[in-house]
Amino acid sequence: MKGDRKKIVGNALLFAAILALTLAAVFHGEDLGAVREAIRDCDSRWLLLGLACVAAFIGGEAVILRLLLRSGGQRLGLGRCWLVSSVGFFFSAVTPSAGGGQPMQIYFLRKERIPVAVSAVTLMAVTLTYKLVLVVVGLGLAAFRLDFLRDHFGNMLFLFWIGLALTCGFVAVLMMLIFHPRLARILADRTLDLLERLHILRRRPERRERLLASMDRYHETAAYFKGHLGLMALVQAVTFIQRFILFTVPWLVCRAIGLTGMRWTDIAGLQAAISVAADMLPLPGGLGVTEGLFLTAFEPVFGALVLPAMVLSRGTDFYCRLFISAAFTLAAALVLGKHRKRETTT
Repeated sequence: MKGDRKKIVGNALLFAAILALTLAAVFHGEDLGAVREAIRDCDSRWLLLGLACVAAFIGGEAVILRLLLRSGGQRLGLGRCWLVSSVGFFFSAVTPSAGGGQPMQIYFLRKERIPVAVSAVTLMAVTLTYKLVLVVVGLGLAAFRLDFLRDHFGNMLFLFWIGLALTCGFVAVLMMLIFHPRLARILADRTLDLLERLHILRRRPERRERLLASMDRYHETAAYFKGHLGLMALVQAVTFIQRFILFTVPWLVCRAIGLTGMRWTDIAGLQAAISVAADMLPLPGGLGVTEGLFLTAFEPVFGALVLPAMVLSRGTDFYCRLFISAAFTLAAALVLGKHRKRETTT
């Protein structure tokens, strides 16, 4: 418990430090008065639609969680699934590489008496479908809109390629673990053996046993996927909709600022490319990189208003989502598991 508290404090300090550096870099030398005036002059009705998109994004995962848990024989109300979804978004946003989201979701699901085996398979399905959207969209942009990306990203396009390669690699490894567990076990065993022979890791039999034992759950995931192909297709479709709802926020900012001639496909495509570039980077919430890429990619769109547009767009789709999910994470800590405790005491 003490180690967990130190880790939480460390992540919080890291997030605060990166946020401070990001804000300093973004606003250094800028006329903050002009930024405030541009934000004041925008049409707030479009920004309210942006907040609705954020709520729909969180709600989309709540629907997915409910569907997957029900297929595993576990019933959890949509409201409680919303809380678990918020927990995932909050801890993913404030931890490097979004590494804290799923462990905390498993913890809160355990409070609702959802077996770890079920929650682990459920969350792995969520992760795979979530990443597959970025892979499909990223490959589509690379194949059909490469000149468009070059025009907007310029010399920052290498970040898109790095992000796409990392995401494709992650999905490939995850698919191998799920659908070819025997091959994955062989590769993991040989990799561990090589690291030990090179004296990068000390030879510890218990480490090997833990590694190979932890991979058994991927076999269960493969069996689950094969037995629920229709459900997985539905989940993938909902995930596509969920992601593109959030990619719509910069287009709503265009309308709020008064730019009415921008095509949704172009604006959502640029936002999707930024997400591909920043998603796998070991930075909490993609801080710094996402803001920098927005200023570069959307400068041809917003011109002199690109900084206010970035503040509105990033403020809506990330920081408002962070605050909303933080509030519901607190609610989850107060609510989840309480009725279960009352049931055991009566």
